[in-house]
Amino acid sequence: MKRYSLIALAVAVVAAGCTFEPKYERPAAPVAAAFPASGVYATQPAASAGDTAGGRTAVDIGWREFFSDPRLQQIIQLALANNRDLRVAVLNVDAARAQYRIARAALFPTLNAQGSKSVSRTPKDLSFLGQTISQQYQVGLNTSWEIDFWGRIRSLKDQALEKYLATAQARKAAEISLVAQVAEQYLQMLAVDDLLKTTDDTLKTAEASYALTKLQFDNGTGSELDLRQAETVVEQARANREAQARARAQAENALVLLVGQPLPDDLPAGNGLGDQRLLTDIPAGLPSDLLTRRPDIMEAEATLRAANANIGAARAAFFPKISLTGSFGSASPTLGGLFKAGSAAWSFAPQVALPIFEGGQNVANLDLAHVQKRIEIANYEKAIQSAFREVADDLAARSTYDSQIQALERTTFAETRSLDLSQLRYKNGVDSYLQVLTAQTNLYTAQQALINARVARLDNLVDLYVALGGGWIANTGETPRPADAPATVGAASAAAGASASPAAKTAG
Repeated sequence: MKRYSLIALAVAVVAAGCTFEPKYERPAAPVAAAFPASGVYATQPAASAGDTAGGRTAVDIGWREFFSDPRLQQIIQLALANNRDLRVAVLNVDAARAQYRIARAALFPTLNAQGSKSVSRTPKDLSFLGQTISQQYQVGLNTSWEIDFWGRIRSLKDQALEKYLATAQARKAAEISLVAQVAEQYLQMLAVDDLLKTTDDTLKTAEASYALTKLQFDNGTGSELDLRQAETVVEQARANREAQARARAQAENALVLLVGQPLPDDLPAGNGLGDQRLLTDIPAGLPSDLLTRRPDIMEAEATLRAANANIGAARAAFFPKISLTGSFGSASPTLGGLFKAGSAAWSFAPQVALPIFEGGQNVANLDLAHVQKRIEIANYEKAIQSAFREVADDLAARSTYDSQIQALERTTFAETRSLDLSQLRYKNGVDSYLQVLTAQTNLYTAQQALINARVARLDNLVDLYVALGGGWIANTGETPRPADAPATVGAASAAAGASASPAAKTAG
């Protein structure tokens, strides 16, 4: 009875036991209280008719609403199911979950069943009653338990939990990044398609001009200089077309790698580059909002919490380690006597180990834990600063691309008219072919600049959507999945499984 009272007392001590973990305090965000709003940021584009965020934040907008292209939507879905990097990220979460369970298991006693037989020989001169051979059979239960009086094991468990949560957020960031990478690679393919079409049109015009110039040269009314200049335009356009065809094939290969499988033949028809309708009026909110929207920031904070918990374990190492071991069973010199009356055997062995001299190891471990925490504080602050910079850069780009594209459209129109007039003046003998050549080159350059600006504008909108934390849910209005949910799980089943997930309980 007295033994059980001691065990009950030990349980009470553990339940109310202390911990040496420092009280966690979130570092202040080392950025301005608001995003820039003057100068280049002052004019943000309005939403197109029917394509508005409606005041919703990026995290509340599903990627199926943000990307309206049905072909792109299906490609993103395939990538979420097949991308190998994302699979590794999900498996890393499973591994971190197992590590957390291992650390948590150390809080509980261990209980093992054991059976043994031992045989020994004693010299005859030392034997009792001349028996030189003795044997013993034993069977029973062994238990051991380290009483976590100072919170060392709990601190290690907390550290493992925070590492698990950090891994879950890293997996969430990987999925969001994958959505953006697939979209941007798809848009790049569309841009190369437009460049190929522009080059084909330029090549046709250049070949027609070359045919006319060659006819004039053959008839003696044109110069060889005009002929060679016309030929230069044709060959340059042909060279550009080969380079762009190569870029198109490589862009598709890059998309296939992201998707994780060849693109199916039954994909729905998609929209062209100029018909991509992305939401342009997603509100930026405040920089402080990024702390709960950006998984990379939440990952950095979970890593910081893990370093904070490790300090508690390092501090607890200076104090005594209390362990209880015991066994209960049956022992007998014969196998048949194991379970007879009077064969019961038990042992109870409390142990206290107090560190006296360890060569400075505990002091060094504590110093290391403090340094690691300062490192993680710097990493956390850098993550916030990087997120602030990304959003600010994207806001600056969003406010300028529309005006840039409008200017390039006017430039393209002007260069088209210049080419028409140059060709007319050349045919009438007013100007040399050099004017036509210059006009063709300028128009081609302007058309390429316009296409590049259009795809850059779309990439910017994708980047801003992701920088503000969007891309985690598929459909607007869905209940967000926990960070450690499988990539292809539906919202309903994810919610059902959230109760068993430490990330769902702690990180949400």
